[in-house]
Amino acid sequence: MISVFDHPWLGGLFADEAARAIWSPDRQLGHMLAVEAAWSRGLAAAGRVAPDTAERAAAAILSWPPDADFLRAGTATDGLPVPALVRALKDAAGDAAGAVHAGATSQDIMDTALALTLRETSDLLAERLDALEVALSDLTARFGDRPLMGRTRMQAATVITASDRIAAWADPMPRHVERLAQLRPRVERLQVGGAAGDRAALGQDADAVIASLSAELGLAPTDRAWHAARDGVADYAGFLSLIAGSVGKIGQDICLMAQQGIDEVALAGGGGSSAMPHKQNPIRAELLVTLARHAATQVCGVHQAQIHEQERSGAAWALEWMSLPGLAVAAARSLAVAAELIGDIDRMGQPS
Repeated sequence: MISVFDHPWLGGLFADEAARAIWSPDRQLGHMLAVEAAWSRGLAAAGRVAPDTAERAAAAILSWPPDADFLRAGTATDGLPVPALVRALKDAAGDAAGAVHAGATSQDIMDTALALTLRETSDLLAERLDALEVALSDLTARFGDRPLMGRTRMQAATVITASDRIAAWADPMPRHVERLAQLRPRVERLQVGGAAGDRAALGQDADAVIASLSAELGLAPTDRAWHAARDGVADYAGFLSLIAGSVGKIGQDICLMAQQGIDEVALAGGGGSSAMPHKQNPIRAELLVTLARHAATQVCGVHQAQIHEQERSGAAWALEWMSLPGLAVAAARSLAVAAELIGDIDRMGQPS
């Protein structure tokens, strides 16, 4: 295990079980199988295969027993798991094999599965943004009227109230909610392009297949493939980094407020030191800073992955796989930790 998000002990700090489940291999494969089954039914909706043939194909697809070793070997050969998966699904479908993957390309399946993953991620982020807004509002109610030294460039400026600083923490959150609502239609959409992105293999049946897929999967139809137009994914990655950055600012402020000699915040819990038992370290506040900085590095990879050559790139697309999951988990984890941290503030500012 290389990632800190699923490391045996580092995961105690970084792991986010809900986000990890959304981005897990099992969930990704489940989405790909759902897309393949919906594709078979879409072929029937377009009159390309008989409905009973499509249903037999879909049943074989959805009952295929996951085989990670088989997909790993196929990915090593083909550069992605779908070709091996399709061969296995066709074998499983038997005489209904003609209703499996016909007119599709690997990226259609994986990108549509990604759209399903991003939809689940967005649901989780929306829930956690709401929870953080509630926690910040409660913090204002508890300590907002208490005086606090305002600081500019880390130097004492003039006295403000705790609510002034909390307002700066809370201010971006409604905008993030608005950004998310604007972004969702850009990424929760079908990928249907076929071999070269022009849907030529589907011909005049493309619209019927797309309408069926859209209805079954709950994703928006598209006028053309976005195989090599990754601006929606890059935009979403930027949004994830913005979330982590806004929350990282909260963590940075709390770290500074908790410093001995400043003592503008008191936290329940905290971490100990192996060498200095008297210390109580603001672990979760530090974690928010770390996650924000990690997210800022990962978004660069997703933005680099916009550079596809011609109708599709293997190299750029694979870079997206390497950067986006960890970025999503970092953003989700930061929101969860921030709400917990805010809730555990026992004192902020000085008594009135």
